[in-house]
Amino acid sequence: MSNANLNGRPDADRQLIQEIESTKVPYGMLAVWSLGQASFIVKGGDTVVYVDPFALSDEEVERRYGLKRLFPSPVGPEQITNADCCLITHEHADHLDPDTIKAMAAANSRTLFVAPNCCLDAMRECGVSEARLYRAETDRAVIEEKRLSVKPIPAAHEQLELDDEGFCKYAGYFVRLNGVTWYHAGDTIIYDGLVERLAAERIDLALLPINGRDAFRTGRGIIGNMDYREAAELAQLAGFGLTVPMHYDLFAGNTERPGYFVDYVYERFPRLRTHVMARGERFVFVSDAAL
Repeated sequence: MSNANLNGRPDADRQLIQEIESTKVPYGMLAVWSLGQASFIVKGGDTVVYVDPFALSDEEVERRYGLKRLFPSPVGPEQITNADCCLITHEHADHLDPDTIKAMAAANSRTLFVAPNCCLDAMRECGVSEARLYRAETDRAVIEEKRLSVKPIPAAHEQLELDDEGFCKYAGYFVRLNGVTWYHAGDTIIYDGLVERLAAERIDLALLPINGRDAFRTGRGIIGNMDYREAAELAQLAGFGLTVPMHYDLFAGNTERPGYFVDYVYERFPRLRTHVMARGERFVFVSDAAL
């Protein structure tokens, strides 16, 4: 996908969706697109999964939240018509965006949605019907189909928290799709037992936040995540096949340089495979089983 078309929003919207639709993804492979922050589109076979889709325009982000996007969204909410499944990690607006969810729910009656218990009312208000809304109960498969398996895992943003009904407020996801196991960490730091949970899943592809946390951002109400060093150490200990850093590039004041992650891996773990997503890139991941 060419970045040159991102300024002409309608053409860029159509181009991305058409590219996803036309991309052939044989068994043992995944095609991955990043929308920035923690927003990803992953396709395996004919199945398309969105995670934390945040597709608001620059103008809407500034009007609603007083924030400035560092680059435009490559797709608008109304253009997202091809989702088979949408996974939400937690309730923060850059992860559960009502406008995007409303548009997705209206555009495709077959889309399945998974979200933490504390997010379910917001999902219903966005027009997601009960028949296709799943609660992200951790450590059990909430969707178990031949083509797709989804199992939520607790995330600690910056701590493990339960809602009033005893369910985890923040989630990551193990997804088995097209013969590949991938992990979206959500917003999280590393907590006791996380390495062991991840290692047990034999993860082929992992998406990890690297923006970190500090007292100054905490003072501004920005809740943090693991930093690039922690992400690299986690990837090594958990034995990920390939690690993609995320959550470092969308809003000024909460960024990190992915090169720091790459440099740290190169110096400490030179055999550990990583990939930094370019804006607008289609990245094709090939698992060892497909070789």
